[in-house]
Amino acid sequence: MTTNIQVVFYSMYGHLYKMAEAIAAGAREVANTDVRLYQVQELMPDDVLEKSGAKAARAAFAHIPFIKPEQLAEADAVIFGTPTRFGNMCAQMRNFLDQTGSLWMSGGLVGKVGSVFTSTASQHGGQETTITSFHSTLLHQGMIIVGAPYSEPRLLVMDEITGGTPYGASTIAGGDGSRQPSDNELAIARFQGRHVAEIASALMRGRGAG
Repeated sequence: MTTNIQVVFYSMYGHLYKMAEAIAAGAREVANTDVRLYQVQELMPDDVLEKSGAKAARAAFAHIPFIKPEQLAEADAVIFGTPTRFGNMCAQMRNFLDQTGSLWMSGGLVGKVGSVFTSTASQHGGQETTITSFHSTLLHQGMIIVGAPYSEPRLLVMDEITGGTPYGASTIAGGDGSRQPSDNELAIARFQGRHVAEIASALMRGRGAG
């Protein structure tokens, strides 16, 4: 029995893409999982992306396909990645989720595992609020929320500046976006991917036995 895991992210400068790759790598450590990366559609005009430097940065993950809302129903677990925008998810992810009304009406995501990871500019820039506010949408869809519990000891690292919350993995990009995900942050992301895949696989086995 194969467990289907989707990692669905929006990344402007590549930080969330790197975290998504680590999430996927962790999920692939679990036997009999099929892990696929997707990104959500951009909303910003090309000239704005060009001026901000994001267009060049996004070339690194241009090969990642864009997901359609109905594809979420194919997954047993979906791990969403979004940068923060003033303590909430970005508009691109909100726009994508706002297109999932038919899945809500049909119950297409009920009982599936949902998880979230994020990126902020500063240490206290909304890492926790972005993830926990995202959870409201997942609960409306009937999903089972999984975070990154303290069985991952790297959440307790105190000798360096690092992201990482019990709600989900996170990274700090810095005010100018120059800081890249650290080894500690990527390790937490791998843990989250593996943890989600283990729970989704156990649920699948249980439902198969029933």
